[in-house]
Amino acid sequence: MAVSTNFDIRTLIFIDSLQPQLAQFIAKDNRVYDPAEYDAALMLEIAPAMEIHTMIDMALKATNVRLGSVVTERVFGLMQVQHPDQGEVKEAGRAVLSETGLDENDRAEVKIVTNKIIRSIEQDHAIYFTGTSKGNMIVAGESVLIMETTPAAYLAIACNEALKAANVKLVQIKPFGATGRLTMSGQESEIDSAAEAATKILVQLNQMQATKTGTQLA
Repeated sequence: MAVSTNFDIRTLIFIDSLQPQLAQFIAKDNRVYDPAEYDAALMLEIAPAMEIHTMIDMALKATNVRLGSVVTERVFGLMQVQHPDQGEVKEAGRAVLSETGLDENDRAEVKIVTNKIIRSIEQDHAIYFTGTSKGNMIVAGESVLIMETTPAAYLAIACNEALKAANVKLVQIKPFGATGRLTMSGQESEIDSAAEAATKILVQLNQMQATKTGTQLA
């Protein structure tokens, strides 16, 4: 059982190998140190928000990870660190958890708010998505996956697993804020496989959280 603590973990995810599309998407709008394709990564979101800077400092001093991104909101602070060596990233996670007095499975439950597939999308609809995209374009006839979760950052690992499992295009991902959103497109069978992989990892994380068993950071 975790010791008494003033910290609240909203998100904790370990990504073993950032897939190229996701790594490049993060790098596109990044303001810190860009991840490389296939880097391992850790995303941690905690309250109080400004304590994330203590966690960043600890992770950087304890390991060789690089700081990828930081988002601070009114309540929660989010950090991403990455490194080619999975061991460095896992050690960074263990180091910051030691400061909180919490276990990784004390994180919040993932709630899937939206999990929708639009099949064989019409041209006008495709143009809308492309106009709001920060990634790939959608063309008429493709199928589109829209997934929303809270906490938002869990979409990063859902996206990564989807990209591993299927030949799909990353159109948009917003892994921060109250609710995150992921949009992907591709052939119908590939989108089905992507949706299945994305949902599967979130269910696995919830099972670990609910039973307080299993670890991402072993």
